[in-house]
Amino acid sequence: MNLSGKVALVTGGTRGIGAAAAIALAREGADVAINGRRMDEAASATRDAIIKLGRRCEIIPADCGQ
Repeated sequence: MNLSGKVALVTGGTRGIGAAAAIALAREGADVAINGRRMDEAASATRDAIIKLGRRCEIIPADCGQ
């Protein structure tokens, strides 16, 4: 799958399955916005992994369940 030029928004993307999905999307060429309830070390680690793949990444802290 080629996602070059696309932006993916991954809710729950700061850890676990969401982080793995965000990194997989970046591997396919997408820039990624990850959402989580807080900006913490897990969020930063996911962002750093995406940036190392040469993709852009923004963290959007928010509780989407409320």
